[in-house]
Amino acid sequence: MWMICIKEWRQFFSSATGYMAIIVFLLLNGLLLFVFPDTSLLDFGYASLNGFFSLAPYILLFLVPTITMRSLADEYKSGTFEILKTMPLTPSQIVWGKFFGALLIILLALLPTIIYAFSLQSLSATGGLDIGSTIGSYMGLLLLGAVFTAAGICASSYTNNTVIAFISGAFIAFILFTGFQAISKLPVFGSGTAYYIEMLGIQFHYSNISKGVIDIRDMVYFIGVIGLFLIITQRNVANR
Repeated sequence: MWMICIKEWRQFFSSATGYMAIIVFLLLNGLLLFVFPDTSLLDFGYASLNGFFSLAPYILLFLVPTITMRSLADEYKSGTFEILKTMPLTPSQIVWGKFFGALLIILLALLPTIIYAFSLQSLSATGGLDIGSTIGSYMGLLLLGAVFTAAGICASSYTNNTVIAFISGAFIAFILFTGFQAISKLPVFGSGTAYYIEMLGIQFHYSNISKGVIDIRDMVYFIGVIGLFLIITQRNVANR
């Protein structure tokens, strides 16, 4: 499994596309959070990273499919999947190796953003950041990235076209993050039904963790969604 993980890591950084994806992610975050006046954290008047944790999921909607679109689609297209089949690897090892390889790349992209927290903490005159909420928000962001990664790899397992894999992965991630919340607001649903529909979406659980409250139900939700996508992917790989 770790051999596949390392292979995924090297493949992503074997071209300028990998470096550009992370640079664009960090640059876009930097511009939105410290340059553009409507979203600048410096204009809040108090130390808070809420703006970052609100914007980052939407940027991840495009970054993660960029990372995962080649995971299996490129293997099918280039014929290297046939080589993978000859190796002493089970479908689950291949899928989990791909998953952890992509997740490590996302973690690498998120690590530099910790500078934002240190910057605001040092600039704050009084109080500073809510450390518990900030740690919880980073955990939520990593779990969110893990779900998007599992969905992206699943989309990539259905096609040998990386463009289709990217669009499908981004669409699934978008629906999971905002779709259920949007549906819950339809007037045909009562307050009770709307609440349970909203609970099916990622945004509901991400918001809970971002408050610094680690609820076992939110953790079970994230692990369950990740496991569901990876099980589907394993079946697709086994069928190949």
